[in-house]
Parts: sequence; structure tokens; C-alpha cells
Amino acid sequence: MASEEGSNLVDFVVSMGGEKSLRVEENFGDGFVKLRVSEAERRQAQHDIRCIEDVVVEMLRNSRDAGARHIYVATYRDGDTRYLTMLDDGSGIPESMQDRVFDARVTSKLESVHMDRWGVHGRGMALFSVKENAQEARVVSSAPEKGASIQVVTDATKLRERADQSTWPSVGVDEDGNQAVTRGPHNIVRTCCEFALEERGRCEVFVGSPAEICATARRRVTPTVEGSALLFIDSLEELPVLERLRAAADASELFSQATSLGLDMSERTAHRIVSGQVKPVRSVLSRLLHKSGGEGREVDLAKDRRGLQVSADDVDEFSRIMERGFSFLSDRYYLTLASDPKVRVTRGKVTVTFDIDEEGE
Repeated sequence: MASEEGSNLVDFVVSMGGEKSLRVEENFGDGFVKLRVSEAERRQAQHDIRCIEDVVVEMLRNSRDAGARHIYVATYRDGDTRYLTMLDDGSGIPESMQDRVFDARVTSKLESVHMDRWGVHGRGMALFSVKENAQEARVVSSAPEKGASIQVVTDATKLRERADQSTWPSVGVDEDGNQAVTRGPHNIVRTCCEFALEERGRCEVFVGSPAEICATARRRVTPTVEGSALLFIDSLEELPVLERLRAAADASELFSQATSLGLDMSERTAHRIVSGQVKPVRSVLSRLLHKSGGEGREVDLAKDRRGLQVSADDVDEFSRIMERGFSFLSDRYYLTLASDPKVRVTRGKVTVTFDIDEEGE
């Protein structure tokens, strides 16, 4: 005779249905359940990543924590599909772990947890969260001490992104006199700029199209194997990830190496890179400071000095919080923001304006 506990479990599985039973550990009745760990992790992962810019910052943090000094972000959009490939010169990932790094709670940081402006990093949830929200996430190429190339493909109709992905932000001065990104849409470029400012002196970040990143790596990467020594290498795959692009002898070889690293381009584009027609890009920090005239300008966001005064950083962060809160309406009424929420501070009043993209409704 089956035990009462076993009988309840069978009744529970039947009542919940096959798929639901896989997500629930215990049913308390009256609509209350205890989720399985895997289901709780999946839901947390979906909450952690709300837009493509969140993916970018998690990938940047992952490269930084792997000890990367140089990070190259290659991205483009084809229709509703966003392609993002991040290459770095960090510690790399062993072949045996290249699938498992996307599992929940898998991390190389057993003794350390990194806290930065974006929160806690080191829980082993970053790459899991990215993969849960992407169409595809994979390690394209990596090996211990040879850096890594990781590609993420997302559906822009499911994982939103800023409509304006071309505008560069401006740098200003915060209330403590430090340089900070103060204006511009919260797009991929701004995310890279904010990260580069935060990690200034530790990481150098480059962002551009696959062709631009390829051209930049060929020009800027310092080789560990020079000249005739390359003749004794059986395959360029023996070199660190970023050095393979520099070591490619001709356009055909460059095309092969680029595509093997997740940098999608045509062979004709590879010829243009080799001939110098595709120009390398500067680091995002260099481009940001040059665009802003080097020092930046202090932005006064409190119009009435006799009333409430709010720092630029706090207004910027409040705008982000309001944007996340707006998802309550956007998810229910299929609304899309045309720009960042505008926060206006005046005497005795804080006004937040949401501009709706009417074409996207």
C-alpha cells in the first residue's frame, strides 16, 4: 500500500500537470507553492537581465573578473536580431568548462565576491542570466591564459534595447568633482563608457562593428609571438584569441580567423581591413573624453538653487529606476519608451516625464 506521503505526491503531480510539477517542490494549497531551486534561479535570471544593455554590462564584468586588461565589444543588429561578441585577453576558459560556465552557480571566484556600482558579482549567476534571456549564448573560442571570445544572440522583440544605439554620451563632473557620464541614451555605447570610466586604469574597452573591432585588434594587440617564430606554429589557434587577428597573413586567413571568433563579416570586408580601408577605433574612454572636450562640463540639474538640489548621479540613477518601474505598464499595454525618463527638479517638486514611442505601440 502506498504511503500517505507518496499518495499526496501522485495527486499533486496529477493536479499540477507535468510541466508545472517540474517547477514546484511543494504545494501548500490555496495557490501557494514552494518553487524548485532551478525554477527560482530561472526567474531570478530573467529579472536580472531586462535589456541588451544589461547583457553588455554583465559580459564586461565577467571579462574584468577574468583579469582582462583589454575588452573588445563587437555588435550589430540584423532585423530584430542583435549579435554581440565580446573578446578579451583574460584568463580564458578550459574546453571542459565552456558549456558549464552558463549553468547556475558556476564560478571561478570561490574565495571572492566583487561589489561594484552594478551590484554583487561572483555568485555564478551572470552568464546563466545572460543565456536565460538570449536566443543563444556560447563560448566561441577560449583556452587557459589565451583570453576568450563569447557570443550572445538576442531577439530585440523579446529582450528590449534602446532605439538609439548610435548616439555617444557626454561626460561631466559629479558633485565630488569626478568625471562621470551625465547625458545620452542608456544604450550599448553608454554602458561601455560607464564601465570604462569605473574601471579606468584597469580595463581598456573598445566598441564597434565586427569589422571595426577586427581592424582595431590587428593594429593595437601586442603579439607574444613575433615574425619568424610564427613559422613554428602549426595553427593560429595556438595563439591567444586576440593575437590571431593580428597574425593572419592575408585577407583569406583573416576572414577565416575572424569568423571562427564570432566576428561575422564577408571576405570582401576582410580585404578592406587588410588594405586599411576599415579604420581602427579608439578606446571608448578616449573617444568619450575627446568628444566632450577632455574635461566635460558640470551639469546643473537643480534649476532652483533655493529649493531641492539633486546630484547628477542621483538624477541619472533615479531615471533608471523609473525606467524599470515603467515596465509595469509596458508589459501590460505594449508600450515602448521613446527616450529615457526625463527627471526635472524644481522648487518643491520632482517631475518625471515618460515619452511614449507611438510608432512602437
